[in-house]
Amino acid sequence: MDAKVCKVYILMGLLMLGCLPSWAQKTIEYEAGMGRRDPANPDVWILSRQVMARHENMILYADSAHLDTRRNDVTAFGSVEIVLSDTTFIYGDYLVYDGTYRVVNIWDDTVRFIDGATELRTDHLAYDRGASRASYDRWGVAVNGVDTLESSRGYYFADAKQFYIFDDVQLRDTASWLETDTLLYNTESAKAEFVSPTYIYSDSTILYSETGHYLLRQQVAHSTRASRVLNRHRQLSCDTLHYNERSQTGLASGHVVILDTAAHLTCYGRHGFTDQRRRLSWVTDSALVVYVDSVDTLYVHADTLRVGNGDGERLDWLSASRGVRLFRGDVQAVCDSAYYSAADSLLTLYEQPVVWNEHYQVTSDTLRLRLAGRSVSQAMLLGNVLVAEQLDALKFNQIKGNNAYVYFRDGEPHFADILGNAQMVYYITEQASDSSVAELIGVNVGVGSDMRIYFLRRQPDRVVTYGEPDMQTYPPAQLPVDKRYLAGFKWQDDRRPKSPADVMRDERE
Repeated sequence: MDAKVCKVYILMGLLMLGCLPSWAQKTIEYEAGMGRRDPANPDVWILSRQVMARHENMILYADSAHLDTRRNDVTAFGSVEIVLSDTTFIYGDYLVYDGTYRVVNIWDDTVRFIDGATELRTDHLAYDRGASRASYDRWGVAVNGVDTLESSRGYYFADAKQFYIFDDVQLRDTASWLETDTLLYNTESAKAEFVSPTYIYSDSTILYSETGHYLLRQQVAHSTRASRVLNRHRQLSCDTLHYNERSQTGLASGHVVILDTAAHLTCYGRHGFTDQRRRLSWVTDSALVVYVDSVDTLYVHADTLRVGNGDGERLDWLSASRGVRLFRGDVQAVCDSAYYSAADSLLTLYEQPVVWNEHYQVTSDTLRLRLAGRSVSQAMLLGNVLVAEQLDALKFNQIKGNNAYVYFRDGEPHFADILGNAQMVYYITEQASDSSVAELIGVNVGVGSDMRIYFLRRQPDRVVTYGEPDMQTYPPAQLPVDKRYLAGFKWQDDRRPKSPADVMRDERE
């Protein structure tokens, strides 16, 4: 048969069978110190002594090899080395190379694949030259500078310098340790992308995420699902988190919760920030702080809440701004902004605050409360002071002045100094020895430059008025209508937070 006709028939048959991608495929060339045909298969050459094979810019070295000229594949044994480029090499002990599909399979106790600064080790490596892709299916360890990757299965795409690895994944460098199930890692950018539950450990923090990426060189993590970072006693959780390990700062959004177990403090909001080194955090947008002390729990809501931990073991300060609402068992309040200092247990409320304590309501321009355990030890009311106590729906004890200082003893009011334009409306009651009900016997109405009121069992017991006082006592039925309420009095119980959940009510709506 004519040679050209023979080639045509062979080509048609191969194309019909789908055995080869094209006739243009190059055959494997070889050199060896010794060679002979396999008696059982004359298409196979048995090669030994410094075997070298070439195929499409790939060079193979081995102690011995079997070359199948019909199938265009080679099986190599002993000290196998493959040179793919000036910077890409594979080393192993046993190799099968399919020249048709340009796929390498190589085995050894430790196969080494080197691509520039990256070295991958495994016991079985498959390398697809067409896709420039290495893969392993039992275990693999890759080293790139100070970075080490481990997993059970994985792929390495040499052109993109990208690992795609699965199952028992670990990524380590000198500063951090990452554990996950599925990871994309770029050796040039040192960027690790994860899409499964992931933990990132460092000297000071543990970060958890289910979707995101981590930049090893910058030590920066960005998480977009189920984000959480733990630093000693503090934990920040949210939907989306950007955390810088070097500066120990985190910016969070979506269902933000900052928990400090040592300080017994929890912050909630839609957006938040934490700075672990400076020991401060803030939350905004539906912000709420819950602070548990030895005897009670304080709930504070505002547009923005900032918290500082001075020594890392306790609350140092708390700042609230815009739309503040506060609830504690003994004290409730509303105001525009507030600041609490734990060092002196001083809570300052700014811009027309209203404070309630049991049946008492206190208003002023600025109000400072010094807390002692569960109780208030001192109240400092600065500017336009008005203190009211509700007796029933229509009757209110009232004290008014420019400024006032109220002193408590064992949680009970002891005495109060009303300074500047002091005024009062006070209902006098008397309890008979044979009755448990107090009887209203009169109403004291008066003014003076200053006034001191002494309390007994929460009731005014004695009043000392200074500066030409004008005091009158009326029978209850004869109290003039215009004397019942001091100028500016307004009972604001509708604004009062009635429960921890009620602090979240927005009065501005």
